[in-house]
Amino acid sequence: MNPSDLHDDSEDTAFTVEERAAAAKRSTWVSVFVNIALSSAQIVVGIFAKSQALIADGIHSLSDLVSDFVVLFASHHSKKDADQDHPYGHQRFETAASMVIGVLLIMVAVGMLWAAFEKLNHPEDIPTVHGAALWLVGLALISKELLFRYMLKIAKQVKSSMLVANAWHARSDAASSLVVAVGIIGNLAGYPLLDPIAALIVALMVGKMGWSFGSTAFHDLMDRSADEQEVSAISATLLQTPGVLGVHDVRTRKMGDMILVDAHIEVDAYISVEAGHDIGLAARQAVMQRHRVLNLLTHIDPVPSRTDKNITAVSPTGHEKA
Repeated sequence: MNPSDLHDDSEDTAFTVEERAAAAKRSTWVSVFVNIALSSAQIVVGIFAKSQALIADGIHSLSDLVSDFVVLFASHHSKKDADQDHPYGHQRFETAASMVIGVLLIMVAVGMLWAAFEKLNHPEDIPTVHGAALWLVGLALISKELLFRYMLKIAKQVKSSMLVANAWHARSDAASSLVVAVGIIGNLAGYPLLDPIAALIVALMVGKMGWSFGSTAFHDLMDRSADEQEVSAISATLLQTPGVLGVHDVRTRKMGDMILVDAHIEVDAYISVEAGHDIGLAARQAVMQRHRVLNLLTHIDPVPSRTDKNITAVSPTGHEKA
């Protein structure tokens, strides 16, 4: 998954857990209805048109329903408040869901490879299909591509890797529909082997995509840090806080699509403990307002003043402290 998939140039808003869960629910239910309609039509028309490829594509669309319900389950649980057993909340339900989606993509890829090899071994068993199958697969291809673009837009707006994974799962269905279209065209033109050859190529693409999502989720579960661009932005916000003289040892770890941050901030050694504490609170509030940070733990390091006069610290309430 490209990191840019989680960045929307038109949005730089920090969404709440509830807002992100609502967006996940809304886009996923749209996917559910589209997949039910498409898979039902593909299976019925596939039987009528004697197109095994179209029937397989309909069954493939049904696999998206499993992915959709995984997302709904995860988004419901990830918005739960922190409790005694989960003091940092339940955001990693989303990471686990992304891993499940990755595994599903790999399983679909294996199934497509198996079907393609079967067709290559027995090309004489591929029947001549009815032209209606081509019209339906064209409709399915357009519908799935539009669904992918809609879901990816929502995912980028709320910066949800789980929704990005589910959107690309929809794109994998569009790719499989393209394979089916090529296969049907080849069948009608007298070249039945075009279907299994194209299926092999797309199956490898889907498998690579599933591996990417699964490995990314695995590393996030192992407390992988946020990307360098985001860490730099968090450090810049800390440095912009009045009273902060320097920042170092900024460490991050992913918690679902949120981030936990530990940072050392430098303040004037000659201000009071209370003033240093207020600077730390101000820095924490600034970071959590501007970035998708779940919590920030600051360590105050006293350093000699860089001016002849003590720096005046500003507390979160706006009162000056010498």
